[in-house]
Amino acid sequence: MRGSRMNPDRRTRSIMSVVIVMGLCCFFYILGAWQKSGTGRGDSIALRVTKETDCTILPNLHFETHHSMGGVNPLIMNKKVFKPCHIRYRDYTPCQDQNRAMTFPRENMTYRERHCPAENEKLHCLIPAPKGYVTPFAWPKSREYVPYANAPYKSLTVEKAVQNWIQHQGDVFHFPGGGTMFPNGASSYIDELASVIPLADGTIRTALDTGCGVASWGAYLMDRNILTMSFAPRDSHEAQVQFALERGVPAVIGVLGTMKLPYPSRSFDMAHCSRCLIPWKSNDGMYMMEVDRVLRPGGYWILSGPPINWKKYYKTWQRSKQDSEEEQNRIENIAEMLCWNKIYEKEDTVIWQKKVNLNACHNKNGRTSKMCNVQDADDIWYKKMEACITPIPEGAQQLQKFPKRLFAVPPRILEGTPGVTEEVYEEDKKLWKKHVDTYKRVNKLIGKSRYRNIMDMNAGLGSFAAVLDSPGSWVMNVVPTISERNTLGIIYERGLIGIYHDWCEAFSTYPRTYDLIHASGVFSLYQNKCDLEDILLEMDRILRPEGTVILRDNVEVLNKVRRTVTGMQWKSKLLDHEDGPLVPEKLLIGVKTYWVGREEGSSS
Repeated sequence: MRGSRMNPDRRTRSIMSVVIVMGLCCFFYILGAWQKSGTGRGDSIALRVTKETDCTILPNLHFETHHSMGGVNPLIMNKKVFKPCHIRYRDYTPCQDQNRAMTFPRENMTYRERHCPAENEKLHCLIPAPKGYVTPFAWPKSREYVPYANAPYKSLTVEKAVQNWIQHQGDVFHFPGGGTMFPNGASSYIDELASVIPLADGTIRTALDTGCGVASWGAYLMDRNILTMSFAPRDSHEAQVQFALERGVPAVIGVLGTMKLPYPSRSFDMAHCSRCLIPWKSNDGMYMMEVDRVLRPGGYWILSGPPINWKKYYKTWQRSKQDSEEEQNRIENIAEMLCWNKIYEKEDTVIWQKKVNLNACHNKNGRTSKMCNVQDADDIWYKKMEACITPIPEGAQQLQKFPKRLFAVPPRILEGTPGVTEEVYEEDKKLWKKHVDTYKRVNKLIGKSRYRNIMDMNAGLGSFAAVLDSPGSWVMNVVPTISERNTLGIIYERGLIGIYHDWCEAFSTYPRTYDLIHASGVFSLYQNKCDLEDILLEMDRILRPEGTVILRDNVEVLNKVRRTVTGMQWKSKLLDHEDGPLVPEKLLIGVKTYWVGREEGSSS
């Protein structure tokens, strides 16, 4: 019975526990009642915290990616509003301005070179579109038809009426595909070239058209999957490069004058001059030597027009028989010195092919003395042309045919490009496949006919353009001159086209010539180099109304960008990186709103 008795000590402890619990309950009850009365300090703190965090005091709250700039939301900061420029600036090309050009010498076309405005001459306003401006027709209709309101200039319809360049038909221009030297049309002319040059098997992918006119040659080469970089000086014939870009054909304002062309050596499979009026025999053959620099071993040069077939035309050209014969003979001699073989001559057209085994040729007949002494044949920005032959690196390899070359390892990487290994190249392809997939999810029009003319402002290895490759669009791959790695030669070896440029200056194009602009790391690259505002105003100048911008950069930089573009009549949205919100790199998607200019300079 002993185990059934209760221990007196245990009974005492139980009574004490009950008393303590009851006491605590009474204490907390009284404390709660005191706080509820509003006289307690703890409750006043709680009320103040609640009031200060009330969501109703944040009327601008929205569920978009938020990142502060020095602790301040950039969306609620005072923004600078950019006013429209006067309507007279609707076709303004800052570095090829006609008034400025006329202050420079005409010798060797110096006045047609790039001459950019000084800092105090730059416009800080928005270039207006002309009244009635519309989105161009989708490719391939745009090749033949351009809305008249977009480039309302009729002089070419009169000057070139009998040559089938361009015709004015109501509210459109019609481009029949003709040219001065191909009256039967560009397609027929290209068929003639194809009887000599392998245009159909991928051997020829990149072409250069000097003095391009309205770029019909390049326009019809696209049927054969050939990309042509066309250029002509500003307004030798009014608006010719502008017409080319309105048609959806790659083109820039440029000239063979005194400066080297803004392309790397060994860029093009084919080069072309159709009555381009370039004095090829002048300056000791310097212009032909510059074409040789950018032409690949095994590449082709086509010359049609004066002085070819001079026996038939010299009277029409109002030249003497002796001068015409001497000019063609001089061109023939320069071509031989450059190790070009003439492979075709018929009527008005001659075709030369650059030898593949150049070093063996250059070592013969004293040509060694004419070789350029250059450390880097691709260091060309604002460098003067020279009357010398650019050497080809030892061990330079031939390219694969397109489209294999688009994703194959480019020869320049295999030969050794600082900072670019095969592994780096393969990783770059994978990375941009992921990035472009993201862009297509964000904007389902990418890769479709909506965006024909596309620019990549910081192209790197060209993988954005390679992944995006589509018959409905083309990409101008820009390699900034201040980039750590000179990759434009690699881009050309992939079968893409591009150009060197310094974004502290205006690009060599007319306003409203690109439908989509992509820029990865551009603003970080140019920090402390030039004003962010100037770069954005240049982007606005070359972007079409309702065109799109995709910016990829550090979040702090993009916040500054976004603050600026809100005053430029752009709509924008900041998005997280594909890998999540913790990645400091973000995306800024912008759309330029539609507006046109008025005579007094205001917008509508």
